[in-house]
Amino acid sequence: MMRLSGKLINFFTNLLNRIITIKKNTYMETYGIGGTDVQGDASEAISEIAQNKTLMIEKLTAEAPFKPEIVEGLTSIDDVFNHFRPSIEVDFEDSEGVSKEEELSFKGLADFGVKGITAQSHFLQDLTNEKEQFLKIIKQLKSNKLLRKALENGETKEAMLNTIYALVKEVEEA
Repeated sequence: MMRLSGKLINFFTNLLNRIITIKKNTYMETYGIGGTDVQGDASEAISEIAQNKTLMIEKLTAEAPFKPEIVEGLTSIDDVFNHFRPSIEVDFEDSEGVSKEEELSFKGLADFGVKGITAQSHFLQDLTNEKEQFLKIIKQLKSNKLLRKALENGETKEAMLNTIYALVKEVEEA
């Protein structure tokens, strides 16, 4: 997960830097003699991040460009995504230490959320499904008094485990 966090931080950093550069280039104007530069309040468009949130930033590309590119005419976030087509290859590691590489691409700001990233990754979809199954089991253990009582007794717990193992074996053989 540490490799994933570092890559995402670099990815978002590069994306924000490019958006800021584009915004600066869009609003830059030249003034002649006697012109007055009136700066707008930049804090209007930037909101503070709540204390209970984490901002992760990442580069748009794996390698920094040799020569910075000035892009003009991009006036919206959608234009930025359509022009740069940000994507990144991420290494996921399962509980057994097996590494799986997937490419995540971003077509809009919604793709950076949990749902957007999970929708692109089979690995994360499998983890989400597993998490939901565990939550259902926990809910059953908390609400089902008969099941809880059966698990407290050593003999009935052993019998239930044997039944579960037999079911798993049957499913695997099918």
